[in-house]
Amino acid sequence: MANIHGYYGKSHILHGVNIEINEGEMVALLGRNGVGKSTTLKSVVGLVKPSEGSITFKRTELAGQPTHTIIKYGIGYVPEERAIFNSLTVRQNLLMGIKHGRGVKTSADGGWTLDRVYETFPSLKAREGNKGSQLSGGEQQMLTMARTLMGNPELILVDEPTEGLAPLIRRTVADTLRQINESGVSVLVVEQNLKFVLPICHRAYIMTKGEVVYSGSSQEVLENKDIQKKYLEV
Repeated sequence: MANIHGYYGKSHILHGVNIEINEGEMVALLGRNGVGKSTTLKSVVGLVKPSEGSITFKRTELAGQPTHTIIKYGIGYVPEERAIFNSLTVRQNLLMGIKHGRGVKTSADGGWTLDRVYETFPSLKAREGNKGSQLSGGEQQMLTMARTLMGNPELILVDEPTEGLAPLIRRTVADTLRQINESGVSVLVVEQNLKFVLPICHRAYIMTKGEVVYSGSSQEVLENKDIQKKYLEV
């Protein structure tokens, strides 16, 4: 994305955001609460319409296109609120994630099928017949990521995946994101917990007041206490 400006009503939230994700990368988007990180993700998938700037994916301009069209290009979105269907079973939730028009891929083709999802998320296989409302917070997070993968995305945007989760579950989420990335899916993840996100990412961007103010390797951010104090500590 290049020079993205975005508004909520009359409030100017994004002020010329520039972010690039290379194929196969996992990139962290960091910053204090309220600086525009979630709005940035929503701009990519069309939930917030940019007033200015360009968002391209595989040489296709996304800015201004509706969300259902953007998703079909191969972009998945894991929202902070998870948004699973509480009245549906785990299996039914997963089947809802299939994106028609993306083509049907088998596991042998590198596609995300039910069998492959259950292999990656064994806890979901064990709860296959349970309704979404019967899952723990960690299981709901896993279900949201798994449902997104059922659409066979090439890039997924993940918003605050460890919010409200216990430390042990956070480690499981980290391992899962790493596994997803190693399978060839590019990842842009918004996260507050530096110790969780930086070790699994290649690079990081830092936002403040709707602008990207720093970019570098994850290791640089992890080791630079001055940057953390200036932009990330509450």
